[in-house]
Amino acid sequence: MRFVWVLALALFAGAVVINAQSRTAKDGVYTAAQAARGKAIFEMRCALCHGEMLEGAAGPPLAGDVFLGAWDRQPISAVFDKIHATMPADTPGTLEPAQVADLIAYILQANKFPAGGVELGTGADVLKQIALVATNAAPAATSAGAATTFPVTGTLNQVMRGILFPSSNVLFDVQTKDPGAGSKGGTAKGDAATTSTRYGDVYSPWQVVDAAAISIAEIGPVLMQPRRCENGKPAQVDRADWKQYVQGVVEAGRAAYRASQARSQDAVSDATNTISDACANCHRVYRDVPTAAMRCTPSN
Repeated sequence: MRFVWVLALALFAGAVVINAQSRTAKDGVYTAAQAARGKAIFEMRCALCHGEMLEGAAGPPLAGDVFLGAWDRQPISAVFDKIHATMPADTPGTLEPAQVADLIAYILQANKFPAGGVELGTGADVLKQIALVATNAAPAATSAGAATTFPVTGTLNQVMRGILFPSSNVLFDVQTKDPGAGSKGGTAKGDAATTSTRYGDVYSPWQVVDAAAISIAEIGPVLMQPRRCENGKPAQVDRADWKQYVQGVVEAGRAAYRASQARSQDAVSDATNTISDACANCHRVYRDVPTAAMRCTPSN
């Protein structure tokens, strides 16, 4: 594990590449009997949050284009790890591996993937070789009027310092401190002198890591807004390499979120190594120049 103590984050590069799987959910990777067991578990443990028809309620939908679009091309092992580590929301980690496999079988059936002759197993090596595939992309939101736009307020550097720098450091802290150890969250300190101290333990450490990863994964539109760098130079939002680096931000955040959802300190630490390398690639183009006045001005 490579430790990174101080992160001066500008942009990321190097999108995370998902290894191609040898099978997909269309290949009949579960049995009808297994899906029936999964349905019984779902009705007892999951329906309250995800809806009786998997349509979503307090929790997100587990059937339909929105669900499949979010998990498109991801290995079923990622779904398995998320359910096993984080579900049910009120008692996470209480489902046995076989129950998780049965639940996934039911989810696949609800999404109209065909059953086969062999049950879905629980081994990570096998599950990593099976990909979920979306039949249709998630429908785009439509509006009768023009899209709402907002003026840019901060410079690129201020966005980095306010969003990406603190969020990335939350992830890098996982290298040396296991979020699963210690505080479980849910506690406000009424006698605290500051608001941040009073509510610092309201969310569990893993929820804080989740939020940090999500803030990076969702930063793409902000980084693509025309704005200026601290030296007054315009951010190079129209350049192909800039777009590549922004895509790297999004992919790195998504990878970190998947790792966090697996509740694995090692997986999140590995994701931070990718972030570190990607950040260095971008710095060589837009940040690591002889003077601050030259930043945001590529050499070619």
